[in-house]
Amino acid sequence: MDGIEVAPSILSADFARLADQLEPLLAAGVRVVHLDVMDGHFVPPITFGPLIVAALREQVHGAGACLDVHLMVERPERHLEAFAESGADSVTIHLEATPHPHYALTAARRLGLRAGVALNPGTPAGAVAELGDALDHVLCMTVDPGWAGQRFIERSPEKVARLRELLPSDVPIQVDGGIDVATAVACRRAGAQLFVAASAIFQAGDAVAAWRELTRAVRAPAA
Repeated sequence: MDGIEVAPSILSADFARLADQLEPLLAAGVRVVHLDVMDGHFVPPITFGPLIVAALREQVHGAGACLDVHLMVERPERHLEAFAESGADSVTIHLEATPHPHYALTAARRLGLRAGVALNPGTPAGAVAELGDALDHVLCMTVDPGWAGQRFIERSPEKVARLRELLPSDVPIQVDGGIDVATAVACRRAGAQLFVAASAIFQAGDAVAAWRELTRAVRAPAA
């Protein structure tokens, strides 16, 4: 997760064929698989938990890829151990979901997890300033979490740029929500390195071709 990567989010996948849909993407070179965990409290939907992470662990790790878990849940520090045991490699907690973000991040690291923090669109970039020593990455939400079908928030690249100025150069910025070729390139120019894409990949006619197109776009020198 330290390079420029496009991470397919299984949120838009067909769960009846999840392993079959992931197989060609992993074979094509996907190295980060993103899992959006929602609890029905912090965000309205309920998605899945550690059981899905455990079900994908062998396939994803066997391909040399990592499981990147985005915890859109209240009090995420209470669930870190379960996700670590299930095979997660990275967890991202929401700054807004816990009164103790520094504790949650350091607890994740103690469990051997890469630790990231996510910011909702209404949370200012400066909110991460005191967490720099506990962070491995920052996720800038480019839509409001939990509601499907939203449009990319046009000012998101400006926030990415502010985060890039605030964060150490070795802390990558991830973006999630409404990511397609155009929005990904705009965020890349602002300083993002990790790009989560759900419907742009899994609802495309050819998921591998869609992932490759996004990857080429964000890795192009002009980006």
